[in-house]
Amino acid sequence: MSNGSLDKWIYHGVREQILEWGCRKKITLDIAKGLAYLHEDCRQKIVHLDIKPQNILLDNDFNAKVSDFGLSKLIDKTQAEVMTTIKGTPGYIAPEWWSSIITEKVDVYSFGIVVLEILCGRKVFDRSQPEESWHLLFVFQKCWEEGTLLDMVDEHSEDMQVHKTEVVEMMKVAAWCLQRNFKRRPSMSTVVKVFEGVMDVEMNLDYNFTDPRIQEPAAGDKKDFTLLSSSLLSGPR
Repeated sequence: MSNGSLDKWIYHGVREQILEWGCRKKITLDIAKGLAYLHEDCRQKIVHLDIKPQNILLDNDFNAKVSDFGLSKLIDKTQAEVMTTIKGTPGYIAPEWWSSIITEKVDVYSFGIVVLEILCGRKVFDRSQPEESWHLLFVFQKCWEEGTLLDMVDEHSEDMQVHKTEVVEMMKVAAWCLQRNFKRRPSMSTVVKVFEGVMDVEMNLDYNFTDPRIQEPAAGDKKDFTLLSSSLLSGPR
């Protein structure tokens, strides 16, 4: 995949060039379609369990492909949920992991985090920000409460600034995917329909994202891997 992984293109300071709104929107739709296929169209449901920008690869035309299935799990179509140990990358792990019972909605949660990163041009956890802004979800909740979601749009892209209103609408899709109650999150096929203009976003959303169990990387640790003893190393492969 000639353009490497998505993280190279969306984080300020490490990106090779700044992606325009149309390209980011297409990448987001590609990821959603890929996950919808894994969850609903395969013979067995595939839960990826490690959706993050490092595991989204881009070809020469910036078509996005979901990659790295090292932590993925097969689930029979007759199963509603499975039990498993916690895996994945801190910051992208859904709250219900702590019960060890998961559904495909853990991928929906991780997708919501990735969407926010794409729209805001920053990492989910960034110590280069002021302390109160280290975690992107806390910023998201605060901006929602204060009615300042427009302030979250990637300030390093003039094109993103021009399309602020559209970007904020996509932030609402991200919020739907990030509902702490996994039963309230949409399926990925529903997300695709919203992006394609066939359905509307759920209106009554919970913007309380301040879960004390939110994971953060250890100070000074620059690698992307799980910090929990029950997890496997999780870098792009």
